[in-house]
Amino acid sequence: MTDMTSSVRMTTGTKIYLYVSLTIIAAIVLIPLLTTALGGFKSLGDLRTNPFGLPAEWHFENYAGILFGDRYWRQMMNSLIIAVLTVFLTVTVSAMAAFAFAHVKFFGSNFLLNYFLIGLMFPAATAILPLFIRIRDLGLLNTYWGVVLPQVAFGLGMSILLFRNYFRNLPEELFQAAFVDGCGYIRFFWHISLPLSRPIVATVSIISFVGSWNSYILPLIMLNSDSIYPWPLGMMVYSGEFGTEWELVLAFITLTIMPTIIVFFLAQKHIIAGLTAGAVKS
Repeated sequence: MTDMTSSVRMTTGTKIYLYVSLTIIAAIVLIPLLTTALGGFKSLGDLRTNPFGLPAEWHFENYAGILFGDRYWRQMMNSLIIAVLTVFLTVTVSAMAAFAFAHVKFFGSNFLLNYFLIGLMFPAATAILPLFIRIRDLGLLNTYWGVVLPQVAFGLGMSILLFRNYFRNLPEELFQAAFVDGCGYIRFFWHISLPLSRPIVATVSIISFVGSWNSYILPLIMLNSDSIYPWPLGMMVYSGEFGTEWELVLAFITLTIMPTIIVFFLAQKHIIAGLTAGAVKS
């Protein structure tokens, strides 16, 4: 009886510890988001004197002015075009490359895989100058492709690693049975491997989408026309020579990060499944 009571107490204590920990983590994540959203309803003076509290006077015109302006929707569309192209190319190229590394034996495969994975060690900022020169020589400056192609290149390392681990975790019997029935590598990839890989496709897509959506350095270097600016560059319109309209910046940030938050919540189950599916090789 004593052991059972002790076990119940330990379980209750563990639950309390878990709830307290999760509450603290949730507060760390949510407080900056709520502060940003509320800051968009304040005046500049109220924001300086009361940065964390409720607005003394609610200025709904801060959000309305952004939502009913053409600039916001144009920049959102530019960000969406860049992000969708980045996701499509990243998923397509990395999935095909990872399938070859997982199932096709060829000379130099390990060297080539390691070559791709080395890219994980170098952030895009370290290659800005040579990257700018290459994009300029290709005539892609001030175009969507001048941003999309570098983002795809820098996202291939992680994407190939995730896809390869997932493909290697698929049942080997399935692969052998398909070949006995006369299914080649290409048909097996498109009709069997890829349909079974929806969790990892969702994971790579979300990672690529969020990375592209929040990218600032590459668009800043590659684009010089306001008509094709994505949303991170759109905040510059609220910064002048003599000051920054921080209340409008916070309102703008709130409106533009909402799509990624919504997408993440809708796809979080697939993201977790994709990240953990290839963790253990059965």
